[in-house]
Amino acid sequence: MGMMYTRYKQEGAKEVPVASIYSLKEHNVRNSQIDKDALWAIRKLHAQGYEAYIVGGAVRDMILGRKPKDFDVATSASPRQVQKMFWNARIIGRRFRIVHLYFNHDKIIEVTTFRSDEENFEEGNNNIFGTIEQDAKRRDFSINSLYYNPQNGQLLDFNSALPDFKKKVIRSLIPLSYSFSEDPVRMIRAVKYSVTTGFRLKWDVKRAIKRNAHHLSSVSTSRLTEEVSKIMLSGHCAEIFPELDKYKLLVYMLPCFSLYMDYDVVRNDLKAVDSYVNANKESGSPIEKSEVLAKLLMHLVIIDKNGGLSPEERAKEAFRQVKVLISPMTPPNYEIERACVIILAGFGFKAKTQRKALAASVARKKPGLSLGRKSAASEELSKTKKVQKKSVKVGNIPQEKEDARTLAESHDF
Repeated sequence: MGMMYTRYKQEGAKEVPVASIYSLKEHNVRNSQIDKDALWAIRKLHAQGYEAYIVGGAVRDMILGRKPKDFDVATSASPRQVQKMFWNARIIGRRFRIVHLYFNHDKIIEVTTFRSDEENFEEGNNNIFGTIEQDAKRRDFSINSLYYNPQNGQLLDFNSALPDFKKKVIRSLIPLSYSFSEDPVRMIRAVKYSVTTGFRLKWDVKRAIKRNAHHLSSVSTSRLTEEVSKIMLSGHCAEIFPELDKYKLLVYMLPCFSLYMDYDVVRNDLKAVDSYVNANKESGSPIEKSEVLAKLLMHLVIIDKNGGLSPEERAKEAFRQVKVLISPMTPPNYEIERACVIILAGFGFKAKTQRKALAASVARKKPGLSLGRKSAASEELSKTKKVQKKSVKVGNIPQEKEDARTLAESHDF
C-alpha cells in the first residue's frame, strides 16, 4: 500500500500544511506516458538544481487515462536561466515571459517559471516569479493544478484537486468575483473541460458564467479565433458548441453561426466535423482546417445554381458568406478559399484556389519558414549523429524501460 505525505511550510513558529503528496502507488501517472523530450528537459533542469514538473492539462489527461496532446513544464528557473541551459530555447511573451523549446516535427514544449500571486498591474508587469505554492494557487481550475515530478514519481496537490477527480467536479481556484471578468476566456474553457471530461461544473461556476458572459465581447479576435479553432479540432465540437450556446457564450464567439444552432442540419454538420477530426487523429493523417470549415458551413452557404454568376463571382460570393458566418474569427484567407472550393464542389461547381492562397498554404507546411530559431533547432537535430545507447538513471524509482535516446539527448551527448 502507498502512503500519502503532507508538505508543510514554516509560518512564524508554526508549520502549515500546503500540499498533499501522492506516491506512485496512489496515482496512475507513469513516465512511459510522457513525451521523452519533456522528460529530457526536466532532467536537465533538475541536474542544474532547479525544481521542474509536468503540469496542467497533461497531468489531467493522464489521470483520466488519455493521451495528452501537449506537455507543459513549470520550473523554479527564470526564463533567462532556462534559455541559457537549452540550445533550442526561445523566450516569448510580454506581460509574462515564457520559454518555448523547439523540436523536430513542429513540436514545442512550453516551460513556465513559477508565478507569484503578487503582480504590478499598474505598470503592466506580470514577470514577478514566485514559489510552487504560489504558482499552484494561480491555476484556473482545480483539475489543472496538479504537479507531477518524473524524477521520483510524486504527484503534488496544493488545492485538493485529486478529490475533485473522484467527485467528477470542476471547481474554480480563482475567486469567482473577478476570475471571469479578469479573463473571460476562462468561461469557454470551463464549459469545454466539462464536456471533454464528463465532469459537472459547480453551481457557483455556472452562476458566474451566466453573470459574466457579456465580458467575452472585450476579448480580442485573435484569442477568440484560437479558442474556436481548438474546439473545432477537439473532436467534441458537436457537444461543446451546444453547451456554449446554452450558457449564452457562443453568441459572442460566433454571433452569426449561433443563430443556426437549433437546426438539425447544423447539429449534423458538427457531428460530421467530429467524425472527420477523430478519424484523422486515429489514422495519423493531417487535419486540414479548410476541410473542417467546409464541413461546418456546408449547409449554411447559399449559392443560386441558376443565378447566372460566373465562376469567379460564385467564388467571391461563397468567400463573403463564409467570412460573415465565422466572424469575428480571422483564419488565414487561403484556408477560407480552400474551404469555399470544397463547398462549391458540393454544389456541383468547379473552382480553383487562387495561386497566392496555395503558395501561402505550401509555405506554412514547409518546416522552418515561420520561425527561424525553430528551424535552426530542427536542422541541428536532424544532423545529429546516432550515438551508442547508454543507460540514464532518472531519479530513485524504478523506471519504465526507455526506447532509443531522443534527438535532444543525442545532441547533449
